[in-house]
Amino acid sequence: MQPIGSLDQLSRDEFAESIRPLFEAAAPLATALYARRPFASYAGLIDAAESLARSMTFDDQAAVLAAHPRIGANATSLSTLSAREQGSDDSPWVYQQLTELNDAYEARFGFRFVVFVNKRPKSAIVEVLKKRLGNSRAEELDTGLRDMFLIARDRYAALTCA
Repeated sequence: MQPIGSLDQLSRDEFAESIRPLFEAAAPLATALYARRPFASYAGLIDAAESLARSMTFDDQAAVLAAHPRIGANATSLSTLSAREQGSDDSPWVYQQLTELNDAYEARFGFRFVVFVNKRPKSAIVEVLKKRLGNSRAEELDTGLRDMFLIARDRYAALTCA
Protein backbone atom coordinates (compact mmCIF):
# COMPACT_ATOMS: atom_id res chain seq x y z
CA MET A 1 0.00 0.00 0.00
CA GLN A 2 1.13 3.51 -0.77
CA PRO A 3 1.52 5.98 2.07
CA ILE A 4 -1.90 7.52 2.71
CA GLY A 5 -0.66 11.04 1.94
CA SER A 6 0.47 10.04 -1.54
CA LEU A 7 -3.14 9.31 -2.56
CA ASP A 8 -3.77 13.07 -2.70
CA GLN A 9 -1.32 13.43 -5.59
CA LEU A 10 -2.90 10.79 -7.81
CA SER A 11 -5.24 11.24 -10.74
CA ARG A 12 -8.77 9.85 -10.36
CA ASP A 13 -7.83 6.66 -12.27
CA GLU A 14 -4.59 6.18 -10.32
CA PHE A 15 -6.48 6.73 -7.07
CA ALA A 16 -9.10 4.13 -8.03
CA GLU A 17 -6.37 1.63 -8.91
CA SER A 18 -4.47 2.27 -5.66
CA ILE A 19 -7.50 1.45 -3.48
CA ARG A 20 -8.46 -1.61 -5.53
CA PRO A 21 -6.66 -4.02 -3.17
CA LEU A 22 -9.03 -2.96 -0.41
CA PHE A 23 -12.39 -2.79 -2.19
CA GLU A 24 -11.95 -3.74 -5.82
CA ALA A 25 -13.72 -0.41 -5.96
CA ALA A 26 -16.53 0.30 -8.37
CA ALA A 27 -16.58 3.67 -10.11
CA PRO A 28 -19.29 5.22 -7.87
CA LEU A 29 -17.28 4.45 -4.73
CA ALA A 30 -13.89 5.40 -6.17
CA THR A 31 -15.29 8.69 -7.50
CA ALA A 32 -16.97 9.54 -4.18
CA LEU A 33 -13.79 8.75 -2.24
CA TYR A 34 -11.64 10.74 -4.65
CA ALA A 35 -13.84 13.79 -4.04
CA ARG A 36 -13.63 13.26 -0.26
CA ARG A 37 -9.79 13.39 -0.08
CA PRO A 38 -7.56 13.92 1.89
CA PHE A 39 -7.59 11.04 4.33
CA ALA A 40 -5.47 10.93 7.48
CA SER A 41 -5.34 7.12 7.52
CA TYR A 42 -6.44 4.05 5.63
CA ALA A 43 -8.79 3.23 8.50
CA GLY A 44 -10.41 6.62 7.92
CA LEU A 45 -10.60 5.97 4.19
CA ILE A 46 -12.36 2.64 4.78
CA ASP A 47 -14.77 4.23 7.26
CA ALA A 48 -15.52 7.01 4.76
CA ALA A 49 -16.02 4.43 2.00
CA GLU A 50 -18.55 2.54 4.11
CA SER A 51 -20.42 5.72 5.00
CA LEU A 52 -20.46 6.89 1.39
CA ALA A 53 -21.61 3.49 0.09
CA ARG A 54 -24.47 3.36 2.57
CA SER A 55 -25.73 6.78 1.43
CA MET A 56 -25.67 5.94 -2.30
CA THR A 57 -28.62 5.13 -4.50
CA PHE A 58 -29.60 1.49 -4.88
CA ASP A 59 -28.05 1.34 -8.37
CA ASP A 60 -24.74 2.68 -7.09
CA GLN A 61 -24.79 0.30 -4.12
CA ALA A 62 -25.45 -2.60 -6.50
CA ALA A 63 -22.48 -1.44 -8.62
CA VAL A 64 -20.28 -1.30 -5.51
CA LEU A 65 -21.24 -4.87 -4.61
CA ALA A 66 -20.81 -6.02 -8.22
CA ALA A 67 -17.17 -4.90 -8.17
CA HIS A 68 -16.52 -7.65 -5.65
CA PRO A 69 -15.89 -11.04 -7.28
CA ARG A 70 -18.52 -13.75 -7.14
CA ILE A 71 -17.83 -16.37 -4.50
CA GLY A 72 -16.81 -19.52 -6.34
CA ALA A 73 -15.77 -17.64 -9.49
CA ASN A 74 -13.09 -19.11 -11.72
CA ALA A 75 -9.76 -18.48 -9.97
CA THR A 76 -8.30 -16.90 -13.11
CA SER A 77 -10.88 -14.09 -12.86
CA LEU A 78 -10.03 -13.22 -9.25
CA SER A 79 -7.56 -10.74 -7.83
CA THR A 80 -4.69 -12.29 -5.90
CA LEU A 81 -6.29 -11.32 -2.58
CA SER A 82 -9.71 -12.68 -3.55
CA ALA A 83 -8.20 -15.96 -4.74
CA ARG A 84 -6.33 -16.35 -1.46
CA GLU A 85 -9.44 -15.48 0.59
CA GLN A 86 -11.71 -17.83 -1.33
CA GLY A 87 -9.29 -20.75 -1.62
CA SER A 88 -9.85 -23.55 -4.11
CA ASP A 89 -10.05 -26.79 -2.18
CA ASP A 90 -13.70 -27.72 -2.68
CA SER A 91 -15.36 -30.26 -4.95
CA PRO A 92 -16.98 -29.55 -8.33
CA TRP A 93 -20.35 -30.05 -6.62
CA VAL A 94 -19.63 -27.06 -4.36
CA TYR A 95 -18.75 -24.87 -7.35
CA GLN A 96 -21.95 -25.95 -9.11
CA GLN A 97 -24.00 -25.16 -6.00
CA LEU A 98 -22.36 -21.74 -5.69
CA THR A 99 -23.07 -20.96 -9.34
CA GLU A 100 -26.74 -21.91 -9.01
CA LEU A 101 -27.16 -20.10 -5.69
CA ASN A 102 -25.37 -16.97 -6.92
CA ASP A 103 -27.70 -16.92 -9.94
CA ALA A 104 -30.75 -17.27 -7.70
CA TYR A 105 -29.48 -14.61 -5.30
CA GLU A 106 -28.80 -12.09 -8.06
CA ALA A 107 -32.19 -12.76 -9.64
CA ARG A 108 -33.96 -12.33 -6.29
CA PHE A 109 -32.13 -9.27 -4.96
CA GLY A 110 -30.70 -7.51 -8.03
CA PHE A 111 -27.14 -7.36 -6.74
CA ARG A 112 -24.16 -9.60 -6.06
CA PHE A 113 -23.84 -11.82 -2.99
CA VAL A 114 -20.90 -10.63 -0.87
CA VAL A 115 -19.76 -12.47 2.23
CA PHE A 116 -16.75 -12.16 4.51
CA VAL A 117 -15.33 -15.64 3.97
CA ASN A 118 -12.82 -15.39 6.82
CA LYS A 119 -11.05 -18.66 5.94
CA ARG A 120 -14.26 -20.72 5.78
CA PRO A 121 -14.38 -23.37 3.04
CA LYS A 122 -16.69 -22.72 0.13
CA SER A 123 -18.86 -25.62 1.28
CA ALA A 124 -19.71 -23.57 4.39
CA ILE A 125 -20.54 -20.57 2.21
CA VAL A 126 -23.09 -22.69 0.30
CA GLU A 127 -25.09 -22.92 3.53
CA VAL A 128 -24.69 -19.20 4.24
CA LEU A 129 -25.95 -18.36 0.75
CA LYS A 130 -28.95 -20.69 1.11
CA LYS A 131 -29.88 -19.05 4.42
CA ARG A 132 -29.43 -15.51 3.14
CA LEU A 133 -31.77 -16.18 0.21
CA GLY A 134 -34.57 -16.06 2.80
CA ASN A 135 -33.74 -12.51 3.90
CA SER A 136 -35.36 -9.31 2.68
CA ARG A 137 -33.70 -7.19 0.02
CA ALA A 138 -32.96 -4.44 2.58
CA GLU A 139 -31.35 -6.94 4.98
CA GLU A 140 -29.22 -8.35 2.20
CA LEU A 141 -28.09 -4.98 0.92
CA ASP A 142 -27.07 -4.02 4.45
CA THR A 143 -25.32 -7.36 5.04
CA GLY A 144 -23.50 -7.29 1.71
CA LEU A 145 -22.18 -3.78 2.30
CA ARG A 146 -21.20 -4.61 5.88
CA ASP A 147 -19.31 -7.70 4.77
CA MET A 148 -17.61 -5.83 1.94
CA PHE A 149 -16.10 -3.40 4.42
CA LEU A 150 -15.20 -6.19 6.86
CA ILE A 151 -13.25 -7.65 3.93
CA ALA A 152 -11.59 -4.28 3.27
CA ARG A 153 -10.52 -3.95 6.92
CA ASP A 154 -9.21 -7.51 6.93
CA ARG A 155 -7.30 -6.94 3.69
CA TYR A 156 -5.78 -3.73 5.06
CA ALA A 157 -4.64 -5.58 8.19
CA ALA A 158 -3.14 -8.36 6.06
CA LEU A 159 -1.38 -5.92 3.74
CA THR A 160 0.13 -3.90 6.58
CA CYS A 161 1.33 -7.02 8.42
CA ALA A 162 2.89 -8.60 5.33
